Amino acid sequence: MLNKAVLPPGLSKERFAAALAEYRAIVGDQWVLVDLDQLTPYSRLMVPDDPLNHQPCGAIAPASVAEIQRILAVSNKYKIPLWTISVGRNFGYGEAAPATPGQMVLDLRRMNRIIEVDPVLGTALVEPGVTFKQLQDYLVEHDLPFWFNKPAPAPVVGPMGFTLERGMGYTRYQEQAQNFSGMEVVLADGSVVRTGMGGVENAKTWQAYRWGYGPWVDGLFLQSNLGIVTKLGLWLMKRPASHVTWAAGFADMKGAARAVEMLRDLRMDGVVDNGMVFHMSYGVALTQRRADIFKGPGAIPDAMWAGIAQQAGLTVWSAAGTIFGYPEQVKVNLAILKKSMEEIGGQFITEQQVSGPASIMFNNIKMITTNELSLEDFAIFNYRGAGGAWFAPVIPAKAEDALACYETMQRVLSEYGFDYIGGYMIGYSGRHFDAATILLFDRDNPEELQRASACYNKLVDTCAAAGYALYRAGTPLMKKTADIYGPAQKALNARLKSALDPNHILAPGKSGIA
Repeated sequence: MLNKAVLPPGLSKERFAAALAEYRAIVGDQWVLVDLDQLTPYSRLMVPDDPLNHQPCGAIAPASVAEIQRILAVSNKYKIPLWTISVGRNFGYGEAAPATPGQMVLDLRRMNRIIEVDPVLGTALVEPGVTFKQLQDYLVEHDLPFWFNKPAPAPVVGPMGFTLERGMGYTRYQEQAQNFSGMEVVLADGSVVRTGMGGVENAKTWQAYRWGYGPWVDGLFLQSNLGIVTKLGLWLMKRPASHVTWAAGFADMKGAARAVEMLRDLRMDGVVDNGMVFHMSYGVALTQRRADIFKGPGAIPDAMWAGIAQQAGLTVWSAAGTIFGYPEQVKVNLAILKKSMEEIGGQFITEQQVSGPASIMFNNIKMITTNELSLEDFAIFNYRGAGGAWFAPVIPAKAEDALACYETMQRVLSEYGFDYIGGYMIGYSGRHFDAATILLFDRDNPEELQRASACYNKLVDTCAAAGYALYRAGTPLMKKTADIYGPAQKALNARLKSALDPNHILAPGKSGIA
């Protein structure tokens, strides 16, 4: 619980009160929040850090671009930093909390219109506050034959935030940053820019052709603090005629590493559209509390995981995914996939053949790789005690790198007494994998929280030293991660920041951009 208010950096209480009066004149009293109990949702953390390091001075919720422009004028006048969120559900990466204390959260969830969905091209134009559940309801209501790319806890998450953070999904589209076209962005001075074809009057292709003319600037607004995105064009996935979920079991990480290479080749050949390789610990963490299966010190030993797997009739490692297409295509590609996985020692099975404990795993895989929405993945935060932080370095799609990255992460996690819970998700081109693991800990245990924080930071340094840097960082790791990418990139980002936001009011510290 917060017990003391904070002010924007360098601003007196009197000046802040004057700014609040101007904010209230723009959006109304009820949409300017400064009481500590009102700010709790904006400073609550799952990641291992002190919430006081991320405590906002307030929150403001506009309902339109015009209100955002007026808010920016006030923020420039008083030099009040604004931390922008769409729906604020960046679970395991920092949620809604700002990177540094004293920022005013600019909460865009009231801007929640689905402006347009093209029923032929499968494009959607949405505002920041739209959720995946809202988008799914729209598609069902209008009987449109489309799916969307999404994270596991999709119902309460928004497609705009998911896209701007370069989130990884599980469908045919997978890397969400590959599947948008056109933005509307409000810059720090209040000017509005429509990227790509959006600058053309009466443009017909704003959501169909992403590049426009001249330099492609959309990338400047992903994982950045250079503007406020108020509209985003999404590419929807055409609903497949049929699909089959599959899995292949492997006894150890060496087999799993071979599966990484096999999925790479099959993805590059167009046989599979998605794929993951994961440790059984993820499924266990979804369904059981750690204290019920292990009470000893340190991380759960490999031998014990092997015993749990044997008892349940499972394997320690699995590759899995869903094949999409016309029935004839699915049949052919499934046969190729089965033969390929069995050649490298995989125990291959499809959803039609599954039974027993494996059914739980299959149901989860099918849910996340198709258009089903569920909050089941939130159960993972019960494994140890409400604390959880995603850690996701990128690796080349090679067996030696999959093995080396796993061993590096497991070594650091074990050093601090935490379990490896994660795996690998194939990238859009097949040439890389997202080596995601989730650090689960008890936030209510001060010693464990401190240990998790040290582990979280050491994972960044150790994996980077091995050549595997993060592609997406939680708020406590943003500066450290930016430092790893080198002084030239930091200097370039700083020059862009100073040019577009000279008063530095937009999300200071976001992605380490200061």
